[in-house]
Amino acid sequence: MSNQAFEGAYLLPLFRAVEQARGEHAYRQLPAPAPASSLAADDAPLGVYCAAHLIQNSYTAGLAHADALRRLTAAGEVDPTSPWTLLRGALENFATALWLLDGPGRAERRRRALSLWDEDMRNRQQHETDTGHQPSGGGMSGAQRRAEIRGADGLGLPPLTRPGTHQIVLAAAPTAGLTAVKVGAAWRAASGFAHGRYWPNLRASQPRAAIPGADGVHTVALVIDEDQHRPLAEYCHTMLDRLQEHYAARARAR
Repeated sequence: MSNQAFEGAYLLPLFRAVEQARGEHAYRQLPAPAPASSLAADDAPLGVYCAAHLIQNSYTAGLAHADALRRLTAAGEVDPTSPWTLLRGALENFATALWLLDGPGRAERRRRALSLWDEDMRNRQQHETDTGHQPSGGGMSGAQRRAEIRGADGLGLPPLTRPGTHQIVLAAAPTAGLTAVKVGAAWRAASGFAHGRYWPNLRASQPRAAIPGADGVHTVALVIDEDQHRPLAEYCHTMLDRLQEHYAARARAR
């Protein structure tokens, strides 16, 4: 793997934004919401299942994915698949944080937070079932946490729904000033690479050589198509910028 023919200048704005968020030993976390802030008011009845924790975690996870691509690029190890997979992880996380921040109305924002917590604990419950794990020290299991989350009837919220990643990305795009269908298309290509699908190689990679095999079948050597990858990087950078702006506005005291 080599970045000999890889320019990647379009990645620099995103990389600079990520580097600004790097601390000495970890990424600088988003600050806790001020007590008199709009976000704190959203979270007040949610207790440990507040939106702020989810937003902060998604922000850090998004930075980690983008930073991994920065390090890969600096090392000259750019392959045709990893840049798509890593920016997919960044985009999904930044979009999730925006989706949590900007639901239309307080009740909807609370519902989104609890829906995502419920999905989090559903996955935890499945992992505990698969591994036979039992929390120690009187800790609650994923199933017990789900029951606790779904017991928040006193808030009068609409029913919780399982949040789909594609729908979250589409919903977050307009909040970031982006066109949903274009962001969704970039996300779909990235997901195709992440899952080893065949079609993205035809749509978003460039052939460099065809290597004949002993059986007469040729193996095609591919490199990343920068023109196809560029929009994904730009969407990630825009989502990150809007996330930071929206969080600052929602988390400051009023």
